[in-house]
Amino acid sequence: MFTKPIQFKKYIDLFDFNQKVNYKTEVLSGLTVAIALIPEAVAFAIIAGLSPLTGLYAAFVMGLVTAILGGRPGMISGATGAVAVVIVSLAISHGPEYIFATVVLAGILQVTAGVLRLGKLMRLVPHPVIFGFVNGLAIIIFMSQLNQFKTADGNWLTGSSLGIFLGFVLLTMLIIWGLPKFTKVIPASLMAILSVSGIVIGFGIDTKTVGDIASIQGGFPPFHIPNVPFNIETWVLIFPYAAIVAGVGLIESLLTLNIVDEITETRGRGNKEAVAQGAANILSGFFSGMGGCAMIGQSLINVSNGARARLSGIVAAVGLLAFVMFGAGLIEQLPMAALTGLMIMVAIGTFEWASLKTFNRMPKSDIFVMVVVTLVTVFLHNLALAVIVGVIIAALVFAWDNAQRIRARKFIDENGIKHYEIYGPLFFGSVTVFNEKFDVLNDPEEIIIDFKESRVVDMSAIEALNKITERYLKVGKKVHLRHLSADCQKLLKNADKIIDVNVLEDPSYRVMAD
Repeated sequence: MFTKPIQFKKYIDLFDFNQKVNYKTEVLSGLTVAIALIPEAVAFAIIAGLSPLTGLYAAFVMGLVTAILGGRPGMISGATGAVAVVIVSLAISHGPEYIFATVVLAGILQVTAGVLRLGKLMRLVPHPVIFGFVNGLAIIIFMSQLNQFKTADGNWLTGSSLGIFLGFVLLTMLIIWGLPKFTKVIPASLMAILSVSGIVIGFGIDTKTVGDIASIQGGFPPFHIPNVPFNIETWVLIFPYAAIVAGVGLIESLLTLNIVDEITETRGRGNKEAVAQGAANILSGFFSGMGGCAMIGQSLINVSNGARARLSGIVAAVGLLAFVMFGAGLIEQLPMAALTGLMIMVAIGTFEWASLKTFNRMPKSDIFVMVVVTLVTVFLHNLALAVIVGVIIAALVFAWDNAQRIRARKFIDENGIKHYEIYGPLFFGSVTVFNEKFDVLNDPEEIIIDFKESRVVDMSAIEALNKITERYLKVGKKVHLRHLSADCQKLLKNADKIIDVNVLEDPSYRVMAD
């Protein structure tokens, strides 16, 4: 009955559960991340106009599902500000149930993107865009910590309150910076949190704590189907938000994946991560969560602690839920100064300081792209828009540069035929320069345009060939095209009603492999 044995190792390898695991490092790092997730999840939920538990439940579901199924072991997902700023207007106007439905739909879109293998589109993101994205995100992380230096009514801390808070922030940063120079037995970030918390709680020092932000006490995330009307009006309302959430989530997650890849010198799987992010958002919507995506700050905390396996992400998610269900009273006593110092160190570590050294070495266009992406990220807090703007500018610069590179080598052979050997791509940006290469009136009766070192790319290129052919025909001269690759000839064949030129057959020659 059974002809083939079940290959359990195949499925184990699929989820990377067979990789070598340092259990102590993974568990301790996961607990550190769990603590660091709490204030941000609460803050992002409040930004979105939702209850704190909505953010905490999203952090648990997102973190657990992506840790198990994601394409990048060691990367942390949870409730994020990028998603919060997208859904806040919908939350205010229609309430949390519509947010849950939006998150489910966004998850479906992300799973679809992963199944269609659209993760490979991240290859189109140039390095200056990544630099700008990372630097902008680092500035956002730092700027968001400044809010912790304010009182509940929005006024800046003053006097002894400011001195105490700032002192503990600096102490936390000092421990995180200095401890690894002596020992790596325990993650420096966890040691910093425990040390500062011990001083504050042990000596009864009056300073801002997690509990001053909001209560995190709750139970297991309740399952329920979003209570919204299932009609066309609802879909029309939530689809634009869902599409933006899906796009923002995928862009931030895949860029974070690339950053973690560089740090760990390993390679994640973008399409697998897209499916995992989508599955996590679907479950988040069904378990009362606001949705989210990968978190670069917590991911960097995790990998800087030495975590490389899925266990750290699982521990972080389960630990977060345990804090919510059983340890809220203890966690609410943690000083915000310790968590603020930790996130400031994350911001410092996130910023690509090496990018500042390249200002005199990189092309001005790359510097411009990097600065624009950074500014859009910082001032609009729209990471997807920043990346899209950067890619568009980089693409236009690339098109302009290539438009200037088309050249023509000219000579007349022994038969009196003039040859134009074209170098560089012929596309919409280069057609003007291309047309200027030809001397129609003074050329001989027969012309050969050789594309051995060129390529006909688009409709603008076809129209350029049509124009140059018409110019020669008007003066009674014949034009031949030579060395067109198979795809170029197909392009001309599809446009045979627009252009009618004689293509010299060369079946044994191929310019470019598809």
